[in-house]
Amino acid sequence: MAKLYFRHGTMDSAKTLNLLAVAHNYRSQGKRVLLLKPRLDVRFGSRSIASRAGLEASADLLVDPDTVLDPADFAGVDCVLVDEAQFLSARVVEQLRHLTIQPGMPVICYGLRTDFRTRLFEGSRRLLELADSIEEVKVTCQFCNRKAILNLRMRGGQPSLAGAQIELGGNESYAPVCYTCYDQHFPVNGIAADE
Repeated sequence: MAKLYFRHGTMDSAKTLNLLAVAHNYRSQGKRVLLLKPRLDVRFGSRSIASRAGLEASADLLVDPDTVLDPADFAGVDCVLVDEAQFLSARVVEQLRHLTIQPGMPVICYGLRTDFRTRLFEGSRRLLELADSIEEVKVTCQFCNRKAILNLRMRGGQPSLAGAQIELGGNESYAPVCYTCYDQHFPVNGIAADE
């Protein structure tokens, strides 16, 4: 049986670069890859899957929370690669899980694990529950040399807990940080009281 993979990392950990490299490897072997992303991710254009390193590809399929995936549409596909998987609904993740059985190809999802308040995204939660393989894409903290595990939202150059869970942005809006550096700005045990 093919597997469902969840490869997670903080902002700026090269998740999309990894996705594009995997797509290139499959295609260079003459295999068919389908690139999928949530429709709400329009940072680089409606269909664009782009890394900060400058590599880019076009998504083959855009999904909404209520999208119904027909397994017949995936016949002949060797691998499904999903960008920004944290924005998927649980329902879409469950359908991706089913694609590993029928028609039976690996599905590799890349995304954030938690938001800027250290809470799981819906898609990430379901992937953590259903994935056969969970792998971390690592990067160091923006402020020290420890491993980054959290995303710090920045507003006007200052850390912030304000705003909705989903706000699209890049290096200008988020910083990858370790637990210690995050805790210096927002002690994690105090976040729940602020919500």
